[in-house]
Amino acid sequence: MTNIKEIAFNALEDLKGKDIVALDVSELSDVMDSLLICTGTSSRQVKSLAENVVDELKKQGVRPIGVEGKEQGEWVLVDYGDLVVHVMLEDLRGFYDLEKLWSITPNTREGADGSDPHRG
Repeated sequence: MTNIKEIAFNALEDLKGKDIVALDVSELSDVMDSLLICTGTSSRQVKSLAENVVDELKKQGVRPIGVEGKEQGEWVLVDYGDLVVHVMLEDLRGFYDLEKLWSITPNTREGADGSDPHRG
């Protein structure tokens, strides 16, 4: 079977999704391995982009675990388990800045209060 991330990426490209970014979050999350983030220029395009991802993967026998936000069309999340696709309007994408959020190493309990655990 072809890589589902590649199929989803191509489905976003096919409908002229903007600023498509693929992130490997396997080191940061136990829940998923990859994120695809894409900008749509209108709520209609956001919905269409997400639907195209679902349709193209369905042709390969892959169905999403869930799809959220399609009614509003401002931010649609398509969950495939190891892969999560976010299709967002530009304002929301800028506001939530998922690329930055998912590039930050999470705090550990040790030192989370700002103290340096390695200093006596």
